[in-house]
Amino acid sequence: MPLLLYIAIRHLARRKRQSVVAVIGVAVGVGFFLAVSALMVGSQNDFITRLIDAAPHIVVTDEIRSPRPQPGTIVFGQGAVMLRHFKTRTEARGIKDWPALVASAEILSGSIASASLSGGVTLKLGGHDEALGVIGIDPEKEIRVSTIESNLRAGHLRDLETTQGGLIVGEELAARLGVGMGDVVAATSASGATRSLRIVGLLKRGQTAVAETSGYVLLREAQSLLERPFIINRIGIKLRDPYAADSVAKRLEARFGYKAQSWQERSSDILSVLVTRNVIMYTVVSAILLVASFGIYTAVSTSVSDKRRDIAILRSIGFSQSDLQLVFVIEGLIVAVIGIVLGWALGFGLMSALGSLRFPVAGEDQYLPLDHGVRQYLIAATASLIAGIIAAWLPARKAARVDPVDILRGAA
Repeated sequence: MPLLLYIAIRHLARRKRQSVVAVIGVAVGVGFFLAVSALMVGSQNDFITRLIDAAPHIVVTDEIRSPRPQPGTIVFGQGAVMLRHFKTRTEARGIKDWPALVASAEILSGSIASASLSGGVTLKLGGHDEALGVIGIDPEKEIRVSTIESNLRAGHLRDLETTQGGLIVGEELAARLGVGMGDVVAATSASGATRSLRIVGLLKRGQTAVAETSGYVLLREAQSLLERPFIINRIGIKLRDPYAADSVAKRLEARFGYKAQSWQERSSDILSVLVTRNVIMYTVVSAILLVASFGIYTAVSTSVSDKRRDIAILRSIGFSQSDLQLVFVIEGLIVAVIGIVLGWALGFGLMSALGSLRFPVAGEDQYLPLDHGVRQYLIAATASLIAGIIAAWLPARKAARVDPVDILRGAA
């Protein structure tokens, strides 16, 4: 093996220009593979993180996927009876026995559940009316369940507890009403109840999907304004392991009957698109490495053509076919390993450059999300090594089949 390694190194050293070009090809391929994959994987991870954190991992509402049967249907459903002119039973909306549901959700280690009540009101100020979906929350728990606090431009969620009639709305809605922090607006519910609410917080523009149409008040304030005392119609649950949300949601729905949606169910269409995106991404970046492997193939193939006489001499003095194959495969491995190391350095530099770029979005500087995990480095190295071995093995196999008698006779 030391002798075969020495011969391979000598071959590469004698053809420095081609060897350097092959190494640069591998390095560029690995470097751009790392940069592109870091950008795409990082953006996907950031998107999924935002998707998970944008709302509670599980949302339980007072909806029922399959409506309960009416009493008449239950009693006479199997009989030869036709029911006509009967009045369907109506029930007051809201989650019944919701403290038991919250307690059941919080049994799981590290989970927290926050109950809320939502409804529609109309904000009025100086003859200007704006519809608002008001959401009554418990600030102490909502801070731990959602990202509302981090999306606030001004104020804090706990200000709802310290200010009578406190209200948090989006910057867009506040601008349309012409109000700011500390201003008072009148809120009228569908039942006609009217309250004066004071602006104690503003949600950042464009940071949340509900910022333009919804506002937050204290839970008991919403129950009083909507005239639904002790009623809640939504429970948000945050789990320690967000990827367990689907199974937990199914257990809660089976036990309590209310619709429980995990973040996976709410985002199923988006997640399916990401699978297709991953296939496209790895196809593109793999093509980069494949192109780089042609440099190894060219270098080794040229070496085989130029060293035909040397190959014949080696065969005539006792080197086997496998020995000659190994020589040229070692050449490909040397080029691949050096190219991988240089490619890692190039990729790290490209990622550092991309990570330093700033983009102003909604008045704030945003940076490109990049994945700096070891996984991408290992994928690039493994793919390059495999490509390098295959690219070197193809011409090496041709070299091993050379007939030394024919070559030496022709040379003579």
